[in-house]
Amino acid sequence: MRKSQLTILSAILALGAASCESLDYTPPGEMSGQTFWQTEEHARQAAIGLYSAMKANWCFGMEFTFDMCGDIADGTTPWSDIARGNTFTSGSTGVQNHWQYLYELVHRSNTVIRNVADMTISRESIDRVTGEAKFLRAMAYFRMLNCWGGVPYYDETCDINEQFSSLDAPRCTADELRAHILDDLNDAIAKLPVAWDSADLGRATRGAALALRGKVYLFNKQWQEAAADFEDIVYNRSANYGYSLHDDYNELFRLYNGKHSPEMIFSIQSLDGNVAGYALDIVSYFGNKSTMRLIASNCIVPSTTLADMYENLDGSPFNWDDVFEGFNDGDREYRRSLLSVAIDQGSTVVTSTLDCDTSRVMDAYRLRDPRLCLNIITPYSHYLGTDAGSAPRDKQFVLADASKGGSPMEAMAFMRNSEGWNSYFWRKWIPTGNLDGYWGEYTRTPYEFPLIRLADVMLMLAEAYNELDRTTDAMTELNKVRARVGMPALGSGPAWLEVTSKEEMALRIRRERAFELAGEGQRYWDLKRWGLLEESMHDATDIFGDLMYTRSYQKRHEQWPIPLVELERNRNLVQNEGW
Repeated sequence: MRKSQLTILSAILALGAASCESLDYTPPGEMSGQTFWQTEEHARQAAIGLYSAMKANWCFGMEFTFDMCGDIADGTTPWSDIARGNTFTSGSTGVQNHWQYLYELVHRSNTVIRNVADMTISRESIDRVTGEAKFLRAMAYFRMLNCWGGVPYYDETCDINEQFSSLDAPRCTADELRAHILDDLNDAIAKLPVAWDSADLGRATRGAALALRGKVYLFNKQWQEAAADFEDIVYNRSANYGYSLHDDYNELFRLYNGKHSPEMIFSIQSLDGNVAGYALDIVSYFGNKSTMRLIASNCIVPSTTLADMYENLDGSPFNWDDVFEGFNDGDREYRRSLLSVAIDQGSTVVTSTLDCDTSRVMDAYRLRDPRLCLNIITPYSHYLGTDAGSAPRDKQFVLADASKGGSPMEAMAFMRNSEGWNSYFWRKWIPTGNLDGYWGEYTRTPYEFPLIRLADVMLMLAEAYNELDRTTDAMTELNKVRARVGMPALGSGPAWLEVTSKEEMALRIRRERAFELAGEGQRYWDLKRWGLLEESMHDATDIFGDLMYTRSYQKRHEQWPIPLVELERNRNLVQNEGW
């Protein structure tokens, strides 16, 4: 949404600065029925305040970082306890903060629903704002369901100003919570518009509520209901939603300065990449040391698992042994000899390619699914980074053998990882140069970020179809997503594109979601619902196969622990099993 839409006085928006579950809450003194909740503009401002809570870092503003908790990214923060498993506890910062900020969104939504109902404004405005609040409340509770199962449920009858000190509701069951979520989404679908005008771009729509309801059904294996909701969106069954796949996959993740894609069903809008603007903080986590030089970056990097997943251009499986004989079983020294070059001490030029055929290495990546090189900076490719002061400067990713020369320095020609890992780097979401002066603050990445987009819905529809034994229909939806980047359709000829069973199609869908949605935070939740979290929990290794860090898995990790501080505040809470 536009910058002006996000500039809302804190005194007006004091709808609950923290959740009912937080000791940091201070009841707002400025809000009363005499000064607020009076006009159409007040209702609109209250609704916009909900999006401010939704995009907060520990709510949904760091959604992209959840990939580090699965198998397609590695990292050091912000979910390191959960990602590594061995230090995952009820006292983990991420566990506590996610709980608190999700409840903040819930209670802000409750405040809006309760107060808007009695306003003397048009019924259309009341319905729309109520629909937005119920959509966002459902979104928050759905995330809680996926993290913790059943949690204490508070609706608009909970007045945080009056009940803060006595909130002690026990946990509802997972089924009860899901029913509440569906009730909210049913009401949101009935009340929300198909589209808003350009001044309100980014507010929740009927399509967003339908997509989220379909996702709730999908996660609960209600395949028929999920398919019906996704079909409504993909095939415009009940309305002309206007969604379509963006023609350019790369551009889809580089929409800034008010540019919007019809693929976005529900997204976080960003505006202005400088100090005065608003934008998500993506570069701090996904950027590299050549992105706005000298920042502490490389918190999260693409995994070797993700890079090796991507198929060859003809759709056949990729195998490093087809590039270099014996690569897969070779030791680190053998791999290093095939992939490394020497650079000078000043990090300005390659002094020797040693035994590395750099063209062959580059072909191992660029003759693959185009999404590989659009999502990941691969060895010997270039990236237009920025020097200190934001001046654009060309950088190259080399695997440098320090025993034969120098090491990469981000101030010069070559990129380096701040952790000292020989890992890949993200290209997706990372600004190119300084965007012709539009971008100058690394904590503000000015791109529109999708929480739900059409390609995701198509792949979820494919999954629902497949589970309903409609594998041919599933293939049709998946092939639409592949066609966008020029990948051959499944079932189009060669043996490696054949799909002979429901089980094989399920595997294809799972892989396609990794290819398509990398860097968007969906993978962790997919692995959990597929029962594949344990299978994905392997040690993080770099391009040479060297250990970066270890991971561990316990059955109890399938559900997060209730934060310890919440157990102390509410004695009616019962901890999840194993914690």
